[in-house]
Amino acid sequence: MSTEAVFSSDINDTEALINEFFEKFPYLSENEGSSKIRKAWKGLLEFSEKIQTRCGMPYYLHPLRVSFILAESRFDVDTIVSGLVHGYSANGVSHEEIAAEYGEDVAKIVEGASKIHELPSSTRTLLQSDAIRKMLFALADDVRVIFVKLADKLDRIRYIKNLDEAERKILAQEVIDIWAPLADRLGMQNAKNEFEDLSLKYTNPAAFRQIKEVIAQKKEERAAYLNEAVTTIQNEAKKAGLEIEISSRAKHFYSIYQKMRKRNKEPSELYDLLALRIICSEKSDCYTLVGIVHSLWSPLDGRFKDYIAMPKSNGYQSLHTTVMCKDRPLEIQIRTKEMHEFAEHGLASHWLYKKGKSRDLVDISKLGIFNQISKLTDSAAQDDAIQNGELFKEFKNELLADEIVVFTPKGDVKKLPLGATAIDFAYSIHSAIGEKIVGAKADGKIIPLSQPLKNTQIIEVITNPNAHPTEGQLKIVKTGKAHQKIHSWLYQNDPTFIDHEMQAKIEAENLQRARENQALQNAKRAHKKGEGFNPELEEPSATRIRIGNSSNFLITFAKCCSPRYPDPIAGYVSRARGITVHRADCPTYARIQDLERRRIEVEWDREPK
Repeated sequence: MSTEAVFSSDINDTEALINEFFEKFPYLSENEGSSKIRKAWKGLLEFSEKIQTRCGMPYYLHPLRVSFILAESRFDVDTIVSGLVHGYSANGVSHEEIAAEYGEDVAKIVEGASKIHELPSSTRTLLQSDAIRKMLFALADDVRVIFVKLADKLDRIRYIKNLDEAERKILAQEVIDIWAPLADRLGMQNAKNEFEDLSLKYTNPAAFRQIKEVIAQKKEERAAYLNEAVTTIQNEAKKAGLEIEISSRAKHFYSIYQKMRKRNKEPSELYDLLALRIICSEKSDCYTLVGIVHSLWSPLDGRFKDYIAMPKSNGYQSLHTTVMCKDRPLEIQIRTKEMHEFAEHGLASHWLYKKGKSRDLVDISKLGIFNQISKLTDSAAQDDAIQNGELFKEFKNELLADEIVVFTPKGDVKKLPLGATAIDFAYSIHSAIGEKIVGAKADGKIIPLSQPLKNTQIIEVITNPNAHPTEGQLKIVKTGKAHQKIHSWLYQNDPTFIDHEMQAKIEAENLQRARENQALQNAKRAHKKGEGFNPELEEPSATRIRIGNSSNFLITFAKCCSPRYPDPIAGYVSRARGITVHRADCPTYARIQDLERRRIEVEWDREPK
């Protein structure tokens, strides 16, 4: 979005700019709102009189655009004013001075925004920064702080071209790591999509250009296809007496990029890149309409989602379905106007006042993600929780639902799946460290190796040169690398190790083979002549093996020599198949690695009939 796309007035005509702002958002002109915002605008002009951005533009344009973004979600006057003056506290203006000019609420929001100062430039320590901690605590104090910072970051990524190349990459990665997921968690789909698309342009410019070219090439074809689908739905809805609004679109670039990575395909090979959004008057109409759509085109199996009956955790509601329309997938979303407003603005939509007068019109207890924080901050133990970081950790885990981010004592970032343990962490550093781990500390405190790690913990691994992987570790690790390395070590070094999944498979195979053999023997005995039947020719799996005084073992008969009763036999402990039995003179048996250590005495458990 360019400056011209936001304001048509001359950027140097400050009076024209603020007048145009009120023309675009007349709800802010009511009562004292207009005078308070104009006062803040005048103060901003005085504050930034001699300040220019590096690209030569007046500084005041950025705060004005931040307030524009907030006004699009119809936030209250104090939030708009905070957008205009959000840089004051970080530039030496005291809390008392801001409160005296614009009120205590604005001062708190600005102070909270200043705590979320610029994140560290190194992505290696991005999430470790104290700025993230302060951001989340500030959010607990006043939810509007987070929306001001999201608007600030959104404007910065829109104008990322004004930064040098190194700063572009840093900001783009920061937005992907922090702000896009946060916008998504708050249900702000538009902001999330814009964050992701603009970030992709600078984190992977080649992929961005490729997707852009493919989308541009098929623009006319796409328009004709979607227009035909829209007309068909509108005609059927009219017959049913439904009033609907339909908009069509191609999926945003980052969504296409994720599909490319997941399916390992070029953008030209993807077909489900189109979507329709249908707005209905009533909730019941949504279900009627999805029935109409499914009668027009065949729905794809498993692609219907009812987020109206079961909303997403961020409050999002809609019906999603994908149908085969003219031999290509078409995604359709169906929702009411109220649901659509929430889908566009997320939790910010709770500020869509009828008159825009009072923050009291917002029921904070209904802002799902904030409800937990409100309970925590009401606790008498809040200060202690902040001191020991528990509040931060708990909320951070809520934000990053699919993965965790932890740190080495040197500040290196390690991303792990949710539920990962210190053993996973150790293997993520180096296999040799994983093999020797005997203990771990999280934020300086000893933790069990089986305990799942939490976001932002600093993990210290304790090793012992005599330690080695165990089967118990194999059961609790979550990462593929840790599982593969532990399994490999046990397979090669532990003669008692049995892969239980493999064991169950072998037992099932042995049981099936025994049943088949028994059926064969029964069939042979059923013949009256029975000449030539010799019990010594029975399949070995129908014959038991004894080790000492016991025969209750998982046994596998080697296929290389196919031992049969009464052949002389020898056995050894295999790494995955229990006890493996060979003919005693089998050359393969003689070449088994570590045979002397793994050899075991076995014999047939029966006498010939």
